[in-house]
Amino acid sequence: MTFDNILVAGYGAMASAMVEGWIAAGIPPGTFTIYNPRKKSAPEGTHFTLDVPATPFDAVLLGFKPHMLADVAPDLAPSVSGQTVILSVLAGIELATLKQAFPKAGGVVRFMPNLAIALGKSPNALLADGLTERQREQVTALGRAGGTAEWLEDESQFDLVTALAGSGPGFVYRFIDALAAGAAAQGLSQEQAQRLAVQMVEGAAALAASSQLSPGELAARVASPGGMTQKGLDVLDQNDALNELVENCLVAARNRGRQMAEEARAKE
Repeated sequence: MTFDNILVAGYGAMASAMVEGWIAAGIPPGTFTIYNPRKKSAPEGTHFTLDVPATPFDAVLLGFKPHMLADVAPDLAPSVSGQTVILSVLAGIELATLKQAFPKAGGVVRFMPNLAIALGKSPNALLADGLTERQREQVTALGRAGGTAEWLEDESQFDLVTALAGSGPGFVYRFIDALAAGAAAQGLSQEQAQRLAVQMVEGAAALAASSQLSPGELAARVASPGGMTQKGLDVLDQNDALNELVENCLVAARNRGRQMAEEARAKE
């Protein structure tokens, strides 16, 4: 059970991944009207328009850049009614800012996926204000159609969750690239090193997702005392370097989200 009609306002990489994933999960393509000021390729069966539709929708997905909110929101007014749910993937834009930008909307939702939503593999962070019970169920259904629905109640944690689940794939891709680069530096061809690194991470992630053991416990199972894996883990664990590096990475991303929220409030 989800919304009967959804306007997608802005059709960049994230919005297109969401629509593709939802259609792959069985949501009818005709559910989606895609508005973008420039022509773009859209999935067959969806409705594409260069102009803002003049009739209200059950939900409006904000898929443009966060800094564009103040300029775009007034243009979207004809598509928003008291029954409309605003779904925002705009990093750093808080619920209060969304409510001010769309005062007629029935409810506002911060919906933070990552690009794996196209494959139905995204952890989707959700935070809302003003939803009816039915609308909350409909938003939950959208989250589950693209992976999982992780509802948050404390907005102060949303930027951290965004850093972990939304920005996280970028950090993982860098680690995969570093694994491949390290192996290439030691003699493997770049192509083979990258292929092996990607296949290894795919399998390791699948095992971690299906196992009842924690990732730390799985790492311990891979390693034998004094063996090859343990020697490599010793390097990662030295002076707690890996944990400190990753925490600093998450903090930097989270703090940028907070800064973006402050910038958005300053424009109100």
